[in-house]
Amino acid sequence: MESPKPSPGLTLTSREGKPYRFDPGALCLELLTTGGPGAFSRWEVLHEPADLAAWADRSRLPDGLELAVDRTDVERARALRDALFLLAADRAHGRPLRPDLLDAVNAAAAEPPLVTRIEPDGTRGWAPGATGTRLLSTVARDAIDLFTGPYADRIRECGAHNCYLLFVDTSRPGRRRWCAMEHCGNREKARAHRARRAPEKG
Repeated sequence: MESPKPSPGLTLTSREGKPYRFDPGALCLELLTTGGPGAFSRWEVLHEPADLAAWADRSRLPDGLELAVDRTDVERARALRDALFLLAADRAHGRPLRPDLLDAVNAAAAEPPLVTRIEPDGTRGWAPGATGTRLLSTVARDAIDLFTGPYADRIRECGAHNCYLLFVDTSRPGRRRWCAMEHCGNREKARAHRARRAPEKG
Protein backbone atom coordinates (compact mmCIF):
# COMPACT_ATOMS: atom_id res chain seq x y z
CA MET A 1 0.00 0.00 0.00
CA GLU A 2 1.35 3.40 -1.00
CA SER A 3 1.60 6.29 1.45
CA PRO A 4 -1.58 8.38 1.68
CA LYS A 5 -1.98 11.55 -0.33
CA PRO A 6 -0.80 14.63 1.58
CA SER A 7 -4.04 16.62 1.41
CA PRO A 8 -7.29 16.62 -0.54
CA GLY A 9 -7.64 18.75 -3.62
CA LEU A 10 -6.36 18.99 -7.18
CA THR A 11 -3.62 20.98 -8.87
CA LEU A 12 -5.15 23.02 -11.69
CA THR A 13 -3.51 25.39 -14.16
CA SER A 14 -4.65 28.96 -14.73
CA ARG A 15 -5.14 30.50 -18.18
CA GLU A 16 -1.71 32.07 -17.71
CA GLY A 17 -0.17 28.64 -17.15
CA LYS A 18 0.34 29.04 -13.40
CA PRO A 19 -0.49 25.97 -11.24
CA TYR A 20 -2.66 26.41 -8.16
CA ARG A 21 -4.33 24.14 -5.62
CA PHE A 22 -8.12 23.79 -5.66
CA ASP A 23 -10.04 21.78 -3.09
CA PRO A 24 -13.74 21.54 -4.02
CA GLY A 25 -14.45 19.75 -0.73
CA ALA A 26 -16.05 16.58 -2.14
CA LEU A 27 -15.14 13.74 -4.49
CA CYS A 28 -18.16 14.36 -6.73
CA LEU A 29 -17.17 18.01 -7.21
CA GLU A 30 -13.62 17.00 -8.14
CA LEU A 31 -15.08 15.29 -11.21
CA LEU A 32 -16.43 18.67 -12.39
CA THR A 33 -12.88 19.87 -13.11
CA THR A 34 -12.67 17.50 -16.10
CA GLY A 35 -15.01 19.49 -18.36
CA GLY A 36 -18.74 20.09 -18.44
CA PRO A 37 -21.89 20.64 -20.51
CA GLY A 38 -22.37 23.24 -23.22
CA ALA A 39 -19.63 25.88 -23.38
CA PHE A 40 -17.63 24.01 -20.73
CA SER A 41 -17.05 21.11 -23.13
CA ARG A 42 -14.00 22.98 -24.47
CA TRP A 43 -12.21 22.03 -21.23
CA GLU A 44 -12.95 18.32 -21.74
CA VAL A 45 -10.13 16.03 -20.59
CA LEU A 46 -11.96 12.67 -20.46
CA HIS A 47 -11.28 11.25 -23.92
CA GLU A 48 -9.76 7.82 -23.29
CA PRO A 49 -10.10 5.19 -20.53
CA ALA A 50 -6.63 6.21 -19.31
CA ASP A 51 -7.93 9.77 -18.74
CA LEU A 52 -10.63 8.55 -16.34
CA ALA A 53 -8.12 6.34 -14.52
CA ALA A 54 -5.73 9.31 -14.25
CA TRP A 55 -8.49 11.48 -12.74
CA ALA A 56 -9.28 8.79 -10.16
CA ASP A 57 -5.60 8.66 -9.25
CA ARG A 58 -5.47 12.45 -8.74
CA SER A 59 -8.74 12.54 -6.79
CA ARG A 60 -9.21 12.31 -3.04
CA LEU A 61 -9.78 8.56 -3.29
CA PRO A 62 -7.06 6.64 -1.40
CA ASP A 63 -4.08 5.54 -3.49
CA GLY A 64 -3.64 2.03 -4.86
CA LEU A 65 -6.86 1.77 -6.87
CA GLU A 66 -6.34 -0.51 -9.88
CA LEU A 67 -9.18 0.37 -12.21
CA ALA A 68 -10.42 -1.55 -15.22
CA VAL A 69 -11.98 1.12 -17.44
CA ASP A 70 -13.36 0.98 -20.98
CA ARG A 71 -14.71 3.53 -23.45
CA THR A 72 -18.29 3.04 -22.29
CA ASP A 73 -17.19 4.03 -18.79
CA VAL A 74 -15.72 7.26 -20.18
CA GLU A 75 -19.01 8.14 -21.89
CA ARG A 76 -20.94 7.38 -18.71
CA ALA A 77 -18.48 9.41 -16.64
CA ARG A 78 -18.99 12.43 -18.87
CA ALA A 79 -22.78 12.07 -18.67
CA LEU A 80 -22.70 11.77 -14.88
CA ARG A 81 -20.29 14.70 -14.60
CA ASP A 82 -22.50 16.93 -16.75
CA ALA A 83 -25.54 16.07 -14.62
CA LEU A 84 -23.60 16.80 -11.43
CA PHE A 85 -22.27 20.05 -12.89
CA LEU A 86 -25.78 21.33 -13.62
CA LEU A 87 -27.15 20.12 -10.27
CA ALA A 88 -24.34 21.78 -8.32
CA ALA A 89 -24.75 25.04 -10.26
CA ASP A 90 -28.52 24.97 -9.63
CA ARG A 91 -27.92 24.36 -5.93
CA ALA A 92 -25.32 27.14 -5.75
CA HIS A 93 -27.75 29.63 -7.28
CA GLY A 94 -30.85 28.51 -5.37
CA ARG A 95 -32.62 26.98 -8.34
CA PRO A 96 -34.78 23.82 -8.08
CA LEU A 97 -33.04 20.53 -8.80
CA ARG A 98 -34.15 18.99 -12.09
CA PRO A 99 -35.66 15.49 -11.88
CA ASP A 100 -33.91 14.20 -15.02
CA LEU A 101 -30.53 15.14 -13.57
CA LEU A 102 -31.37 13.51 -10.25
CA ASP A 103 -32.41 10.37 -12.13
CA ALA A 104 -28.97 10.22 -13.77
CA VAL A 105 -27.22 10.43 -10.39
CA ASN A 106 -29.55 7.92 -8.77
CA ALA A 107 -29.08 5.44 -11.63
CA ALA A 108 -25.28 5.58 -11.25
CA ALA A 109 -25.54 5.25 -7.46
CA ALA A 110 -27.72 2.14 -7.79
CA GLU A 111 -24.73 0.15 -9.10
CA PRO A 112 -22.29 -1.53 -6.67
CA PRO A 113 -19.60 0.91 -5.44
CA LEU A 114 -15.87 0.52 -4.98
CA VAL A 115 -15.03 -1.68 -1.98
CA THR A 116 -12.28 -0.95 0.53
CA ARG A 117 -10.56 -3.50 2.75
CA ILE A 118 -8.00 -3.74 5.56
CA GLU A 119 -4.58 -4.86 4.37
CA PRO A 120 -2.36 -7.25 6.41
CA ASP A 121 -0.24 -4.30 7.58
CA GLY A 122 -3.33 -2.56 8.97
CA THR A 123 -3.61 0.04 6.21
CA ARG A 124 -6.63 0.65 4.00
CA GLY A 125 -6.63 -0.79 0.50
CA TRP A 126 -9.00 -1.67 -2.30
CA ALA A 127 -10.74 -4.96 -2.96
CA PRO A 128 -10.17 -6.50 -6.41
CA GLY A 129 -12.67 -5.84 -9.18
CA ALA A 130 -12.53 -2.04 -9.30
CA THR A 131 -14.35 -1.04 -12.49
CA GLY A 132 -15.47 2.20 -14.07
CA THR A 133 -19.05 1.37 -13.09
CA ARG A 134 -18.05 0.98 -9.45
CA LEU A 135 -16.06 4.22 -9.60
CA LEU A 136 -19.04 6.17 -10.93
CA SER A 137 -21.33 4.60 -8.34
CA THR A 138 -18.95 5.79 -5.62
CA VAL A 139 -18.93 9.31 -7.10
CA ALA A 140 -22.74 9.36 -7.38
CA ARG A 141 -23.18 8.15 -3.80
CA ASP A 142 -20.81 10.90 -2.66
CA ALA A 143 -23.04 13.39 -4.50
CA ILE A 144 -26.15 12.05 -2.77
CA ASP A 145 -24.42 12.41 0.60
CA LEU A 146 -23.47 16.00 -0.27
CA PHE A 147 -26.82 17.11 -1.65
CA THR A 148 -28.77 15.60 1.25
CA GLY A 149 -26.28 16.33 4.02
CA PRO A 150 -25.45 19.22 6.36
CA TYR A 151 -23.42 21.11 3.73
CA ALA A 152 -26.05 21.00 0.97
CA ASP A 153 -26.69 24.73 1.39
CA ARG A 154 -22.97 25.50 1.16
CA ILE A 155 -22.44 24.43 -2.44
CA ARG A 156 -21.10 27.54 -4.13
CA GLU A 157 -19.69 28.90 -7.35
CA CYS A 158 -16.44 30.86 -7.20
CA GLY A 159 -17.17 34.56 -6.66
CA ALA A 160 -14.74 35.70 -9.37
CA HIS A 161 -16.38 37.31 -12.39
CA ASN A 162 -15.01 34.80 -14.91
CA CYS A 163 -14.60 31.60 -12.86
CA TYR A 164 -17.26 28.91 -12.65
CA LEU A 165 -15.55 26.36 -10.43
CA LEU A 166 -17.96 24.81 -7.93
CA PHE A 167 -17.09 23.84 -4.37
CA VAL A 168 -18.65 23.08 -1.01
CA ASP A 169 -17.67 25.42 1.81
CA THR A 170 -16.78 23.18 4.74
CA SER A 171 -15.03 25.94 6.69
CA ARG A 172 -16.29 26.65 10.19
CA PRO A 173 -17.36 30.27 9.50
CA GLY A 174 -18.89 29.35 6.13
CA ARG A 175 -17.58 32.44 4.34
CA ARG A 176 -15.48 30.93 1.56
CA ARG A 177 -15.93 32.90 -1.68
CA TRP A 178 -13.15 31.77 -3.99
CA CYS A 179 -12.10 28.55 -5.68
CA ALA A 180 -8.62 29.29 -4.30
CA MET A 181 -7.28 32.36 -2.53
CA GLU A 182 -3.96 32.11 -4.38
CA HIS A 183 -5.82 32.16 -7.71
CA CYS A 184 -9.14 33.99 -7.94
CA GLY A 185 -9.06 35.49 -4.44
CA ASN A 186 -5.90 37.48 -5.04
CA ARG A 187 -6.93 38.44 -8.59
CA GLU A 188 -10.30 39.76 -7.46
CA LYS A 189 -8.76 41.70 -4.58
CA ALA A 190 -6.36 43.33 -7.04
CA ARG A 191 -9.25 44.10 -9.40
CA ALA A 192 -11.27 45.69 -6.60
CA HIS A 193 -8.23 47.74 -5.53
CA ARG A 194 -7.73 49.05 -9.07
CA ALA A 195 -11.43 49.89 -9.34
CA ARG A 196 -11.28 51.92 -6.11
CA ARG A 197 -8.22 53.84 -7.27
CA ALA A 198 -9.60 54.66 -10.72
CA PRO A 199 -11.88 57.55 -9.59
CA GLU A 200 -8.96 59.09 -7.68
CA LYS A 201 -6.98 59.39 -10.93
CA GLY A 202 -9.96 60.96 -12.65
